[in-house]
Amino acid sequence: MEWLMSVSVAVIAVAFVVFVIYSLQIFLSIKKTMVTISVSVQDLKEEMQSVKKETEQLLHKTNRLTDDLQHKSEALNSVFDAAEDLGQTFQQVNQSVKKVSYAVSKQADEQSEQVAQAVKWGNVILEFWSKWQAKKAEKAAKAGNTATWRDE
Repeated sequence: MEWLMSVSVAVIAVAFVVFVIYSLQIFLSIKKTMVTISVSVQDLKEEMQSVKKETEQLLHKTNRLTDDLQHKSEALNSVFDAAEDLGQTFQQVNQSVKKVSYAVSKQADEQSEQVAQAVKWGNVILEFWSKWQAKKAEKAAKAGNTATWRDE
């Protein structure tokens, strides 16, 4: 039975050696994976540093752009204020023109009666003057005819 014990010990020793060999292979595979992960993490760390630098540069450029836009916006505000003042001035001029127009129209309406009367009197005077000129010409023509008739 001793030989059974020796065989058992040998089987256990072989099983232990096989176990150790597979364990080593697993550990070596895990080591390779860990090295690959470590390299990947290092590469990722370097890329993150690069992205961080670019992000900081972009942030600085954005801040400068924002400041520039703020200054330009303030400059445009003065232009819009001037345009608003110009619009108000035009409205005031328009109101003044309307008032003057209304006043002239009102004066014309009020004086239209007087103008109509003046035109009537002017027409009457012109009619009398025309008739007077016609009578004067008629008398001159009669006087000239009579003088010529007596001379013959």
